[in-house]
Amino acid sequence: MTNINIKNMVCPRCITAVRAILVSMGFTIKDVTLGKAVINDDLTDEQLKSLANKLLDEGFEFLDNPRSCIVEQIKIGVLQWVRMHNQRPKLSDYISEIVHRDYSSLSKLFTQVKGMTIEHYAILHRVEYAKELLSYSQQSVSEIAYQLGYSSPSHLTSQFKQQTGMSPKEFREMKNKNRLHLDEL
Repeated sequence: MTNINIKNMVCPRCITAVRAILVSMGFTIKDVTLGKAVINDDLTDEQLKSLANKLLDEGFEFLDNPRSCIVEQIKIGVLQWVRMHNQRPKLSDYISEIVHRDYSSLSKLFTQVKGMTIEHYAILHRVEYAKELLSYSQQSVSEIAYQLGYSSPSHLTSQFKQQTGMSPKEFREMKNKNRLHLDEL
């Protein structure tokens, strides 16, 4: 059995793409989730190299560095936390729980590797998700703010304006909406 850690898996479509790569290579898949695939096969060095190249061709990256794997787990955790629709736990508690490590060491590692704090990374994701909701839903800014776990619409507006230079209302009225791909964050 082989665990494969993969960078830039940010959505269900990514899971489908990685699954297709593994199937095309003839591997027996046990599970594919965001950032990770588990196959029942033991990989030779040649198969591992071929898999890494195929992943790279599709915009993914094979992770073999333990620090990079932890950072990727944090990124996936932030993405899941931002998109929660029910009661949202404290970000630090959630990240510690899913990565199974002390938050202060995770925070230090993430800042060293990414050059920003986990909290700032979460803000970037919340703003991008707000852009998505502003672009494709009829929800009010207030409804979006509460869905994203903000304490008030003004808190969302403040962070949105700080990151984009415009209010959510101004963004919604734009014809060409400037959104980032999640793997660019």
